[in-house]
Amino acid sequence: MSIPPSLRLEPEIRRDSVATGSGALAALVGTPADGVEVVGAVLLVPGYTGSKEDFLPTLAPLAKAGYRAMSIDLRGQYQSTGPDDRAAYTINAHATDVAELLAGLGPGAHLVGHSFGGLVTRRAVISGARPATHVLVGSGPGALPGRRAETIPSMLQLVQDSGTKALADIVGEIEKTDARVMAVPDEVRAFLYERRLLGSPVALTVMGEELLAAPDEVDALAAAKVPTLVTFGDGDDAWPPDLQQQMADRLGAEAVCIPDALHSPACEQPDAFVDVLLNFWRVSPR
Repeated sequence: MSIPPSLRLEPEIRRDSVATGSGALAALVGTPADGVEVVGAVLLVPGYTGSKEDFLPTLAPLAKAGYRAMSIDLRGQYQSTGPDDRAAYTINAHATDVAELLAGLGPGAHLVGHSFGGLVTRRAVISGARPATHVLVGSGPGALPGRRAETIPSMLQLVQDSGTKALADIVGEIEKTDARVMAVPDEVRAFLYERRLLGSPVALTVMGEELLAAPDEVDALAAAKVPTLVTFGDGDDAWPPDLQQQMADRLGAEAVCIPDALHSPACEQPDAFVDVLLNFWRVSPR
């Protein structure tokens, strides 16, 4: 679970809505201030049950470094509405949206995918999108393994039987014993509840099923020859760090482990995460 430490918007950040062929998506956009040289652009894609706010702590630092930075809610997440059509929420459908937004950022834009979002950005690249670079954050070679995967079927059954409010209520009660959640401001806890409440139950179901069945596409991604970085928290409890290191080895990519971070380093160690991105972009071929 990604828990932004604050919802405060720095002066460089605005809320926006961005158009795609399948409809508008909610976004947060960081823009370099007047006088700051614009050196590039980046699209940041969140994971399952996540949202654009998962990258909020990174947007102002990226803008101050000269990057136009856009994070989005995938279709069906939080403030991006969508239809009841299951086909709207597959990895392929999300990848089509991502490829379109990436192209709209102009040539040389970078692409970052977190967790399930990494499966989406990977599919976009495999299908022909060509970012300047591609960063996989806390994502893996295929289907989600382990304890987190084991919790998804019961969560989906709850949503099917009782709706997203029941899920938000139950998780909200559990979070009262979670020190990480209780340490953030009240407005962040209210946001976490609202994010679960507003998510599309159809999107939650389809994306959960896709997450549990995603094929290993590492070789296809390597064949695309897009400069790629793999990064993860040293305490990642989704795809284990050693599995992500193995994926990086197969990609011929650098792997960077971020200390004192779990599954969401953009929220847990945003300064270190931004440094990882900037260092990678500085040395990558243009």
